[in-house]
Amino acid sequence: MELSKIKGLGEKTIQYLNQLNIYDSDDLIRNYPYRFNVYAKRSINDDRYYDNFVSDGVVESPAVINFFRGKMNRITFRCNIQNKIIRVVIFNRAFLKNKIVPGSIVTLTGKYDPKKEELVASNIKFGALKNGVEIEPVYHLNKKITGKQMNNYVNSALSYVEVLNNIPESLREKYNFMNEYDALKIINNPVDEASLKTALKTLKYEELFTYMKNVRLLKLKNEVHNPCYKKNVDLDKVNDFINCLPFKLTLDQKKVTEKMLSEISNDTLMNRLLQGDVGTGKTIVAFILAYALKTGNYQTSFMAPTEVLARQHYKNAQSLFKDTDFEIGLLTGKMTVKEKKEVYEKIKNGQIDMLIGTHALISEKVLWKNLGLVITDEQHRFGVNQRTILKNKSNYPEVLMMSATPIPRTYALTIYGDTDVSSIKTKPEGRLPVITKVVKEEDMKDVLEGVYSALKKGNQAYVIAPMIEESEDTDYTNVFDLKRKFEIAFKNYNVGIMHGKMNAEEKDSVMNSYRLGKIDILISTTVIEVGVDVKNASVIVIFDADRFGLSTLHQLRGRVGRNSIQSYCYLISNKDKERLKIMEKENDGYKISEADFKLRGQGDLFGNRQSGALSFKLSDVKKDYDLLVKVRDDVNELFDK
Repeated sequence: MELSKIKGLGEKTIQYLNQLNIYDSDDLIRNYPYRFNVYAKRSINDDRYYDNFVSDGVVESPAVINFFRGKMNRITFRCNIQNKIIRVVIFNRAFLKNKIVPGSIVTLTGKYDPKKEELVASNIKFGALKNGVEIEPVYHLNKKITGKQMNNYVNSALSYVEVLNNIPESLREKYNFMNEYDALKIINNPVDEASLKTALKTLKYEELFTYMKNVRLLKLKNEVHNPCYKKNVDLDKVNDFINCLPFKLTLDQKKVTEKMLSEISNDTLMNRLLQGDVGTGKTIVAFILAYALKTGNYQTSFMAPTEVLARQHYKNAQSLFKDTDFEIGLLTGKMTVKEKKEVYEKIKNGQIDMLIGTHALISEKVLWKNLGLVITDEQHRFGVNQRTILKNKSNYPEVLMMSATPIPRTYALTIYGDTDVSSIKTKPEGRLPVITKVVKEEDMKDVLEGVYSALKKGNQAYVIAPMIEESEDTDYTNVFDLKRKFEIAFKNYNVGIMHGKMNAEEKDSVMNSYRLGKIDILISTTVIEVGVDVKNASVIVIFDADRFGLSTLHQLRGRVGRNSIQSYCYLISNKDKERLKIMEKENDGYKISEADFKLRGQGDLFGNRQSGALSFKLSDVKKDYDLLVKVRDDVNELFDK
């Protein structure tokens, strides 16, 4: 229903609601409170509650206001709380002075000091607690709408709309859930904690049930058998290509490759997420698959999240396919109009077998002759809309998503339930685990000696800072300061710099110089986090390491240790030592991602899958994971029936 049809919502109010992404009645009734303030009356004689004391009382004296430090103010008054006259202090509530009058009833929350007989209140509400408890819903708001107004708008909408029960009746009875209308009424107008708990459980289940049902429907859609889906590839040619590679595939690479070749050769579409820790060789598997599609006269689209990574994949592909008739193209947003037109023409005519690029690949101008495979590298960096546009450039493309940010398998199988998940865990032979050390800032001398030792052996180093330039808001290390310091400390070596504000040509030039060994120390932001592959780099120093998630630190660490040289990672920080110590003990990206998941939650791991579908309004993948698994099993049982 349109918002304009709901009583009490005028044109201006609708505009303010739109600013909160509320455009219709369903958006409004699903604008759930994000927390609840519970005001439960506490005994003034129970010292367990003195730090978080709640009680109602009667004002005994007029409020006195004092101003200090310019605009700051303090109100004091006396109040009869549970037959004790105490002094109440509350800051920056000058606007309430005329409401705090003798005889008025107030509910106060704050810190009570029995010796001083004083309550420093953090919150004041007018009126008594009903039945000794009051639960206040707290909404996401803007400056134009108050919490009380939002509550009125939601209740008004609920009186107009028909709320359907999305949870099947059998499951509602099984778990003693409410009907969804009652649950919505209760979370917006809670009267007691027991019914609120049931309402929240009902709506969380409904949210996860809807999500998992859609995931299962997508899975079924992918499993439809259709002769048109089958790609006629020449497996003998593919095996010859694999046998001619200058290295042997690992056991995991072989298994994954064989599985995917089998899938593209049958009459269902492949929809696979390929996970692999840094340095496990996911890209070569993707290239083999692209070559297989070429043998059936199909083209491949390979999308990377950054220009640096796209260009690196392009160069690696050129090297790998140099002795074949496999044609590779590159398309990025920074290329000239003339260069882009040339690529568009070759793609349309089928002269390019695999086009590697950035978001430029989803341009309407990119028209394929016969697109058969869509690959997205670091897929969590892309929203579902971008991946869908790419996929829709062909009628029946095979889909391969790759991620070097390992997601714990149990989570992946649930969250990516519409997708088959494969993992590569074994690394190529000869790779040594990177030795990681957490170092205090005052012990930098040891780190500099480690860098110097690597440079003397002819190896190279990365130095990472969280900031590009100095900022007034933070004292985090920045790349320009580090460049000056490292140039002084290492006068006989070349120090380069790279960051996100540089244009594509500048970044490409710096990376080429680094690859060729013309730069010994590369000072950079996290722009080198994913995929950058310089085998001669054996040391990485990460400043303000406490600012990064464990998964990001693991990605950065993966820039070294890419050959048989013993490599080192130094994490510089005086904070968060316990969390960072995990990096010293653990080199397994899956175990690190488990730890990161527990410490930081879903966001750092999953990114914006399906443009925020994992940012559930009520549920949290981490906190409600057991419920999510239960929902998944219920949905699967329903579909199986």
